Amino acid sequence: MTQAARFFVSGRVQGVFYRASTCEQARALSLTGYARNLADGRVEVLASGEAAALDALEHWLWQGPPAATVTAVAREPAEAPQALGFRTF
Repeated sequence: MTQAARFFVSGRVQGVFYRASTCEQARALSLTGYARNLADGRVEVLASGEAAALDALEHWLWQGPPAATVTAVAREPAEAPQALGFRTF
């Protein structure tokens, strides 16, 4: 069953290829959605797919790419994005 979740990732997550790395990870997990920078320094990730894939993405979001330092990941339920594939902006 397809589910969707919105994640807000805090820490040193902008300017360290966090969005691009998230996009690669989400695509590998067959998720759809997006990752984008927020004005307050966080990254927002909206993803849709199988529950196990969302859980795997959440686990990965705590790691991020090597240059990132993640201090928090907040998860909330969301409506599935209308976009096909996974993208960044």
